[in-house]
Amino acid sequence: MSEPSVQSAESVAVPKLRMRPGKSSPLGAHWDGHGTNFALYSENASSVTLCLFDEAGTETQYAMTERTAFVWHGALPDIGPGQRYGYRVDGEYAPDRGLRFNPGVVLTDPYARSLAGTEQFDEGVFAYKVGGRDDYELAEGDQHGAPRAVVIDNHFDWQGDTLPDVPLHQSVIYEAHVKGLSMLHPDVPEELRGTYAGMATEPILNYLKELGITAIELMPVHQHVDDPFLLHKGLTNYWGYSSLGFFTPDVRYSAYANRGDGTGELGGEVREFKELIRAMHRAGIEVILDVVYNHTAEGNHMGPTMSFKGIDNPTYYRLVQDNPRFYYDTTGTGNSLNVRHPQTLQLIMDSLRYWIQEMHVDGFRFDLASTLARGLHEVDQLSSFFTIIHQDPIISGVKLIAEPWDVGEGGYQVGNFPVQWAEWNGIYRDDMRKFWKGEGGLASEMGYRLTGSSDLYNDNGRAPYASINFVTAHDGFTLRDTVMYNDKHNDANGEDNQDGNNSNESWNCGVEGPTEDPEINELRARQQRNIMATLMLSQGTPMLLGGDEFGRTQDGNNNAYCQDNELSWFDWQNQDKELLEFTRRLIALRREHPALHRRKFFSGRPIRGGVSDIIWLRHDGEQMEDGDWDSNQTQSFGMFLDGNGLNDQDAQGEPLRDDHLLLLFSASYVELPFTLPGLGDCTDWELLLDTADDGAASAIVMAGEEVRLTARSVQLYRCTRSGVPEGEHLDPEG
Repeated sequence: MSEPSVQSAESVAVPKLRMRPGKSSPLGAHWDGHGTNFALYSENASSVTLCLFDEAGTETQYAMTERTAFVWHGALPDIGPGQRYGYRVDGEYAPDRGLRFNPGVVLTDPYARSLAGTEQFDEGVFAYKVGGRDDYELAEGDQHGAPRAVVIDNHFDWQGDTLPDVPLHQSVIYEAHVKGLSMLHPDVPEELRGTYAGMATEPILNYLKELGITAIELMPVHQHVDDPFLLHKGLTNYWGYSSLGFFTPDVRYSAYANRGDGTGELGGEVREFKELIRAMHRAGIEVILDVVYNHTAEGNHMGPTMSFKGIDNPTYYRLVQDNPRFYYDTTGTGNSLNVRHPQTLQLIMDSLRYWIQEMHVDGFRFDLASTLARGLHEVDQLSSFFTIIHQDPIISGVKLIAEPWDVGEGGYQVGNFPVQWAEWNGIYRDDMRKFWKGEGGLASEMGYRLTGSSDLYNDNGRAPYASINFVTAHDGFTLRDTVMYNDKHNDANGEDNQDGNNSNESWNCGVEGPTEDPEINELRARQQRNIMATLMLSQGTPMLLGGDEFGRTQDGNNNAYCQDNELSWFDWQNQDKELLEFTRRLIALRREHPALHRRKFFSGRPIRGGVSDIIWLRHDGEQMEDGDWDSNQTQSFGMFLDGNGLNDQDAQGEPLRDDHLLLLFSASYVELPFTLPGLGDCTDWELLLDTADDGAASAIVMAGEEVRLTARSVQLYRCTRSGVPEGEHLDPEG
């Protein structure tokens, strides 16, 4: 048994306990009501020291002498929730062999459930001597800047929490940032703005419910690190794609947690996050987490040492085979996690299970997911990452969404992830932007994108809802900026406008940025409605960038990752009310019509009487031919959806039916006549939506008559079959 040693500048009372052997599983710090078991994996360390800290920062050390299957473990009686701790890990410091041990660095537990504050660079976070001979010389003195882990009591009264369990084909996803969503909301109590608790308030919940979304996809909530180069410019890593703790809700977004300033509740962010999930579920809204398991905040060989790098660098990171001083990087951040190692793979799976079982989240969006699936070099559908997830009864039961690319060679893998996975469909985004800015020759691509991208997902056993359709996301222009800027304007980031994507497929409608020209502003408003309508009327699973529904702008910044200010926060006081109401109607229409969210791809075969489940039409009312699909001149078309051709059943096992629907799309710069078809039993068509006249009343048009399709617009009709419901016939010339 090891006796404790106390390191303190002053004589401070600290516990003097005898460490017991404890257990090697589970990893992390676990309180059982009497004491806490500590377990840390390191196969290359020569020794591990557990460090306990009191409120004054006094450190008490315990040598962990028990080692089982590379897990260093021990238990301390009477140590419980609220205890701060860290580790000192000793071994060789040999960068050329990938070993970076330095017992002078106090390290964060990779399995920590809570952290007491954020990183403190001025207290030291580097294992090597900064300013010395690159990374070859050990740092002098202790490095205390990594966040302290905290032992927590994980008990929480879920009060009968029930997961909404919304099928993916019925889902409408809303991407948002915890802080940005509520930071400026006038009806959220000021002390709760920008926090988990603020998001759980009635004003936010009611807004999301009235909008009609079924799931909120939160940008990273794992504890992250603010990069020094940003701090030096007075900026921070607002987006948070720089993870340090894979089990810890970020204390930055907590109203109650101790953020390292000596106030607040240690572990309070865990309870607060659970309260958010419980509130969302009561509102019928699922919570999907954007998770970053492809890399960590420790960067490359010149980066800080806060956790993984100092615990067991070769285990947790992919190192260059011929020169393990350097990191194999397919993420553009300096490192990539070594998912080929069983322990690193276990870390990710343990983290996923924790957020499902303990935190009750409903799914995950995996950032740069191609990195997780790489074998030696190539992305591999048979990788251990996929195999374990598919075999795990817990993880395989939630929504799994991939960002199907990374920055490495062959990393763009849209359409190539296996069954059970949905994907951010970057091809959908690009094709839709090109079409609505007026590029020709896209009829064939639009046909695929509007129907669920069968060219990407049908051949590998997936369904239309595997396509997460989006036109805007956190990375890039907002919807309003997509129709207001041709070029990025990222000067506020302090990188001379060199950062961010140069290819945005956007169109400013004639003037760069804001203008007082009423015609341009009217066109921009219609273009926003066109894109929103196309997104919500496409087969697949729509994802809406939070704030797009009311015209949020970032002033042309397409890479606002470091803008933790009004540029990124939702401006609730300046909403485009008309666009907001239009979006609500669109989402309601999608929900009401199963023909707009099919579970199965279209067959293209006749249902009855020669009518197929989908028919494509020219604006003269005739069916499209091969030449129409290939023509650069085709910028308008109609899409007839047979309500009897869903090839599905309702909850009672009865054949699922819907109204016949007709969607008209025109990216042409001139107004076009469009002859409404007499397909199936349709004799009359009821206008449900017109992006050129958002206030258009319900009107009826006879089959065979012409309507006017405004330049750059979308119309949606419902077949009334027989008889005419209340409403006036539409003047075909009007």
